[in-house]
Amino acid sequence: MTTDADLKDVRAWLLAEHHETVDADRLGHVRAELQRIVADGVRGAVVELGCYRGAMTLWMRCVLDACGDDRPIHVYDSFEGLPETTEEDEIVMPSGLFTSSPADLLAVFAAWDRRPPHVHPGWFEDTLAGRLPDRIAFGYLDGDLYASTLVSLTQCVPRLQPGGALIIDDYTDPGARPGAVAPFPGVKAACDAYFGAPSPVETLPGDVAYGRYRRRD
Repeated sequence: MTTDADLKDVRAWLLAEHHETVDADRLGHVRAELQRIVADGVRGAVVELGCYRGAMTLWMRCVLDACGDDRPIHVYDSFEGLPETTEEDEIVMPSGLFTSSPADLLAVFAAWDRRPPHVHPGWFEDTLAGRLPDRIAFGYLDGDLYASTLVSLTQCVPRLQPGGALIIDDYTDPGARPGAVAPFPGVKAACDAYFGAPSPVETLPGDVAYGRYRRRD
């Protein structure tokens, strides 16, 4: 059984060893959302789109374990780094950035003796339509770029169960947070293209950008 002390230890390790991809706010938002979903009895799998080396994946597994919830986690990543940027991204990022491997992810889980997720290597456009679970309770979307975020929303939102939620990494809404810098503007552009206006994506508080979409019906 995972205890609060165990979660504290994992949190401290993640912040020390994986600070480039997680922070205290991210971990807090994900924990609160997963705890709510378990408490509310929302059915469906937990998915992560863009897992890199598995820091957030490990955190989600530990939070679920602490809740006594053994539902599976499915992760999707090219493991080849970022694809090419498009004009909607308004930035140029070197393709191949954030390259990792399934072995990197599994090593993170082995270090904490946790049940590993189901790993689905490949580009989102090749894997999501056929490999996402039919029902999703929670998704952590970390595609960084416009095209990756758009295909993530297109495939995840219809599968999201009532009461389910998506946390969208790098979502920045300058209208909700005046003066906020959008390091990956393609993420909000993709959300706007998918949802239209007014956007149902909420800007979450914190020093780094993230948004949340909940299915209300």
